[in-house]
Amino acid sequence: MWQAIVDFDRDELGDWRALLACGHRQHVRHRPPWINRPWVTTPEGRAAMLGHKLWCRRCERGEPPDAP
Repeated sequence: MWQAIVDFDRDELGDWRALLACGHRQHVRHRPPWINRPWVTTPEGRAAMLGHKLWCRRCERGEPPDAP
């Protein structure tokens, strides 16, 4: 199910996660050459991705939203 990015935070290791409109979090790492998301490395890049939709596998499985 497609869900819009509404915010970003970091996990306990410092990796960026997108907070989706459904309440789930999804990692959005930049680890070239396999994962190429340079936009996640800057505040401007992350701001430009607000509203962009990512596929949420957790919604697809019917999982409840993450705890705040």
